[in-house]
Parts: sequence; structure tokens; C-alpha cells
Amino acid sequence: MTEQVFDDSDNTVLVSSQQTLPFDEKILSRKTIVYETLVDPAVVKIAAENLKNQLFAKYGFLRPAANEINVTSIEKFYQPYLIINGKYSIDYYRKRIWNIPVENNVAEIVFPFTRLEANTSTDASGKAVRAVTLQGEERVKKEIEASLVLNEAGIDTSLKDLPSAPSEKNPEETLTKTSTKQVLPDLELSILRTRIFKRPTDVSWIANETFQVSERLVIYAPRFRATFKHTKTGKERVAEFDGVTGKLLQTSDSRITNSAI
Repeated sequence: MTEQVFDDSDNTVLVSSQQTLPFDEKILSRKTIVYETLVDPAVVKIAAENLKNQLFAKYGFLRPAANEINVTSIEKFYQPYLIINGKYSIDYYRKRIWNIPVENNVAEIVFPFTRLEANTSTDASGKAVRAVTLQGEERVKKEIEASLVLNEAGIDTSLKDLPSAPSEKNPEETLTKTSTKQVLPDLELSILRTRIFKRPTDVSWIANETFQVSERLVIYAPRFRATFKHTKTGKERVAEFDGVTGKLLQTSDSRITNSAI
């Protein structure tokens, strides 16, 4: 709430402000979901064997003999996807000065609460104008929302390679068994704050300010990483398969297109 105060010395209307109200945060705890692995490693091994010649092809068609390429390892890991939705809102007051133009022969303007003397000043074009000055505060409401999908490094990513799947009943235990390095506890929260928590610089005082998180979870999707080695050149290539669908997600050779097992 604001209170009007009159300064008779220069016929100016001032505004005094109450103390800013407390900041309100409503943040959900992070939920962890680990997808079940629906593809058998033996099936991934077969897919890797069928793929190995393509990874070392020269000019797209000169391929080495099958016995020159070995699948040296197939490693299971989990790819995390961080999902968070939030909103920042602020209801605040900011100080303003209004110059009200009047005709050249106007001496003052009388309001129910005070009278203001007109003065001559120069506008932006350099022209002399008559105006009265009113000081006060504006009430402003701003709201910023964001929905983010991030990888384990906090970089924006997509859910296009994330299929639907049943979830493990004991997600923490499953991750521990595979020695999966879990993402930092508040990574997505700190990034969301950086993106949307933008308090205006012209705040006089705040009536209400909130930061809310309506959705917050991390999904760990199973992946298989196959490593290949050329026995003659020593060069290595890798390929990643989806542990839910068996789809080939990516290889170190960008010419290889995605396919399903």
C-alpha cells in the first residue's frame, strides 16, 4: 500500500512506500524415474556386428572385410533428461515523474488533493513548453514462465529420442548397480532461476514476488554403447543404441543413419 504526502514548498505530490513483503518460493522436490531396459544385450551385440563394416567404409562404399573389425565392448549406461517447469511473478511499484503539458498561459492546475504550479521547460526537440510535474508510483505486474529440457551438463536438449517405457521400481538401486553418475541435485533448478528470475531494476518496493516450480523430474533412459576397432589401422568407432526400443541413436560416423534393431 502507498500513502500520498504533500510537499507545499514546491507543490509536488510525493509517495511514501511500505516495506517490501517477503519473497515466496514454492519448489517441488525432484522426482527420479529410471526406464526399464527392454532390449537384451545379446540383441545389441548382433546389431553391432551387422553395423561394423559400415563404420569404417571409405568414400561411403569401400568397406573392409568383416574379420578386420572387432566389437571390443558393449557398455550399458543411462542418459539423463532433466525436465523442469516454473514461473516467476512480481507485483511491484516503481517511481515515476509525469510531465503534463498545458497551454502557455496556464499558471497552475488544481487537483482535489493539491495544486501544482506550471513551469516552463525544454522538451526533447529543444522547444520551450509549459507543463506541471507530478511525482508518484506505478504498480506493475510481470510474469515469466519456462519449460526446460536439459542434459546432464545443463544444456538444452530434445525429447525426440526419449520413448515411453515402464519405470524401475527401485530407481536409485538400479543406478547404483550400473555405477551411473547422477546429475547434480539442483542443476535444473539453478538454470531455471537464471532463465526466469529477473527482478526489475526500477523496483521501488515489492507487493508480491513468487518463484514456483510446478514440475521437476529427471528421467534416466537406458543406452548401450558399442565400441569398434579396426585391427589393421587401430582406429576406433562407437555406436549408441536405445535400451528401450533398440534403435540406433548415433555413431561416430555421421553418414550412418538411425535404424532399429
